[in-house]
Amino acid sequence: MATEMEGQVIRWLAQFIGYPADCGGLLVSGGNMANFTCFLAARAAQAGWDIRKHGVANRPRLCVYASTETHTWIQKAADLAGLGTESIHWINGQPMDLDELELRYRQDIGEGYQPFLVVGSAGTVSTGAVDPLPALAAFCQEHKLWFHVDGAYGAFASAVAGAPPDLKALQLADSVAVDPHKWLYAPLEAGCALVRNASALRNAFSYHPPYYNFEVEATNYFDLGPQNSRGFRALKVWLALQHAGAAGYREMIQDDITLARYLFDVAVEHPDLEAFTHNLSITTLRYIPPELRTSLGSEKTEHYLNKLNERLLADIERSGEAFISNAVIGGTYALRFCIVNFRATASDIEAMPQLVVNLGRLAHAQLGNQHAGSANGIAL
Repeated sequence: MATEMEGQVIRWLAQFIGYPADCGGLLVSGGNMANFTCFLAARAAQAGWDIRKHGVANRPRLCVYASTETHTWIQKAADLAGLGTESIHWINGQPMDLDELELRYRQDIGEGYQPFLVVGSAGTVSTGAVDPLPALAAFCQEHKLWFHVDGAYGAFASAVAGAPPDLKALQLADSVAVDPHKWLYAPLEAGCALVRNASALRNAFSYHPPYYNFEVEATNYFDLGPQNSRGFRALKVWLALQHAGAAGYREMIQDDITLARYLFDVAVEHPDLEAFTHNLSITTLRYIPPELRTSLGSEKTEHYLNKLNERLLADIERSGEAFISNAVIGGTYALRFCIVNFRATASDIEAMPQLVVNLGRLAHAQLGNQHAGSANGIAL
């Protein structure tokens, strides 16, 4: 029963994001493990030799391309897969710079590297930006590389009205990682790895020692991933999808995106706030004391505003009124509001600017006094 329900959940999740429903897949602990599982499938499929048997020693240097905004799972995957983090060739841009990718690829080929994987983001961690997935898919097809999409956060928005059109290219990926714990509101653990060619997972993970005696005609998920002993992760996702349905989930996701946009628009109009980005359900902004507006851009002011907003983030969390996180955008420290809660309302959003400003003024008064007269301080 658990196996059949997991198979159904995998098909439903694939259909939800527009991915082929006959793909391979399995449920894992979260987004990190979903991405790592796909990474290992790509490594086995693309190496050109039996990498599971012979490893990577004395072989061509494998490398992978990823945006500098990619989640840190990529470092863990390169490390644990034996490639080392230097095998990650970072491409700048948010979204990824395609010209730089092409240039780096040609350079790597000339230097004897063997590229095997390109990672695109369907919603980056800091700002929710979506990489140019159709162009990345075409690049991978041209150069015969594995195209993986980290959709742990943003993939579920692919069928929502007004979502970035590049999300439609999820269907072109060789693998996609999704995390129902994020935008399907599921309790931990509930990540999912989806791989277009179902046999790629078996080729990456299956071993059959003589003490495995399973003759029944059923999917054995120990063949498709790193775990042998596995919990019944599928049940909570299966029940929630049965209850809300795809249409219900899309409505809730749309509401989250709308609320994030509302916060961005309010921040744009507020004299004490500076709005930076809005992508999917993530809005970034910072607090700026009115008297510092005229000196924005100066090294001294920007340094102080970074310290002030970092202090403000801690004060907001200590207040118990809201829990937010941070983003660093081009060296600027910003407050990051990621709305992935189906209970969030417009009144919650309307309360945020005043909360930020009130606590920002207090933090500014305290920090300003500490810096008054300092050689590195701000002239107030």
